[in-house]
Amino acid sequence: MDPHEYEDITSRILYEDNHLLVFNKRSGEIVQGDKTGDEPLSDTLKAYVAQRDSKPGQVFMGVPHRLDRPVSGVVIFAKTSKALERLNEMFCSEGDKIQKRYRALVEKCPEPAEGELVHYLLRNEKQNKSYAYPQPRNGAKESRLRYRLVHPTINYFLVEVELLTGRHHQIRCQLSTIGSVIKGDLKYGARRSNRDGGISLHAYSVSFIHPVKKERVEVIAHHPLYE
Repeated sequence: MDPHEYEDITSRILYEDNHLLVFNKRSGEIVQGDKTGDEPLSDTLKAYVAQRDSKPGQVFMGVPHRLDRPVSGVVIFAKTSKALERLNEMFCSEGDKIQKRYRALVEKCPEPAEGELVHYLLRNEKQNKSYAYPQPRNGAKESRLRYRLVHPTINYFLVEVELLTGRHHQIRCQLSTIGSVIKGDLKYGARRSNRDGGISLHAYSVSFIHPVKKERVEVIAHHPLYE
């Protein structure tokens, strides 16, 4: 790893201990390997830790959750198998053990300005897209989130979202269903793309019970566009 990349990775580590590494992902990066063959952050961080700590053996870097490629913000990685197992359990269970908040720039102000959305999301694997329905439907999963308007910007509206369930493209799909399409999200009806090809959705903060220490940890990924 060259010095420039090493410094960049160092600057984006938001929290780290013997069990966890919490990282600030950029739009366009992938968390885990996919069919594109692009290097995932899990591999990049393995190489980083091996170099930094002079580790001769294989570095463990488990992935308990993911962010879509065009989304930026907080991602948690597990540095031990025990931490990964416990984080997997937390992400799969509902409750307040893990609280995830996102911020998004949307094309239309949501009405009302604050509320809770409940839809039933059905994933289309071929299209890599989810569809929202107001009533239960065969194969669809109940999907809930809370949102509030933070403030308007010149051409868009800054909205904060708290995920209550974790479904495929949940925020993107549910906000578009009420007409508040995320800036740059062509898949869900945005007027135009962003210059970098990403979408204006940022995983702003995560609060969770530490899988080993059993203490609550809160991490925020500040971003000038979403403050």
